[in-house]
Amino acid sequence: MLRWLTGRAARDHAFEQALDSLDTRVWPPLLARHAFLAGLDARETETLRRHTAWILANKAFHGAHGLRVTPDMRRSIAIQAALPVLGLDTSLYRGWTQIVVYPGGFLVRRAETDEAGVVHEYEQETSGESWEGGPVILSWEDARAGTDTQTNVVIHEFAHKLDQRDGDADGMPGLRAHRDLDPRHWREVLDRTFDDFNAWLDEVEALIPPDVDPESDEAAGWYAELPLDPYAAQDPAEFFAVSSESFFIDPWAMAAAWPDWYRLLARYYRQDPLRRLEDAGVQRPVRP
Repeated sequence: MLRWLTGRAARDHAFEQALDSLDTRVWPPLLARHAFLAGLDARETETLRRHTAWILANKAFHGAHGLRVTPDMRRSIAIQAALPVLGLDTSLYRGWTQIVVYPGGFLVRRAETDEAGVVHEYEQETSGESWEGGPVILSWEDARAGTDTQTNVVIHEFAHKLDQRDGDADGMPGLRAHRDLDPRHWREVLDRTFDDFNAWLDEVEALIPPDVDPESDEAAGWYAELPLDPYAAQDPAEFFAVSSESFFIDPWAMAAAWPDWYRLLARYYRQDPLRRLEDAGVQRPVRP
């Protein structure tokens, strides 16, 4: 019992220290640096501060490849990670402790099995990973860029953590705390929207001239017509994570294209970023 009480006291002390560190000198500039946080009222702002402090107190940040993770870097990652659970509970982020930060993109080993049953292994550069029961791994170059662009690797990877909470990532986070959400309805809307996006992506790619590399910057203009980054077409888990990025950072296109999916995310996250940003006078970002 004493060991348990001592551990709890240590955690409470760490939280209070982290909360105190987010004082009037640090907190307002940190909020202002992240434009997608505009429009939060006083209660939401204080909840976000407490959730940010909880992440700082409960997650261990480690730099990779010689990167020194500064207090300012930790705070920037934590405030972005706190946004998805602003209307939820930080307990959804329990069960793992490590956040690993690389200076930039990093290589991960992948394995795919083809139709003949042959396993192909390869390395792929990525900006983020979320391991079930394990760490969140981030590229600082991309996490920092996510403060003022239309994508956000921190929100993306922490959405995966929410998705993994009740098992494998499949685009359907645990809904036990959401009595107003029917899992069957979630699956129906998710599958319908995911299929529609894939069909839309096929149409866009069919318009790209044969002499244009679909992976090149030259093709970006065609993909800009899509409500989401093409990576969302990978599988339902990636669709949920990319949708979550868009929901918080650039909700205009997704809300217009799939209002049912947007409303479902709003009910899950218990937030309405589109209304919040518009009420704050924020204009939709101009896509490149």
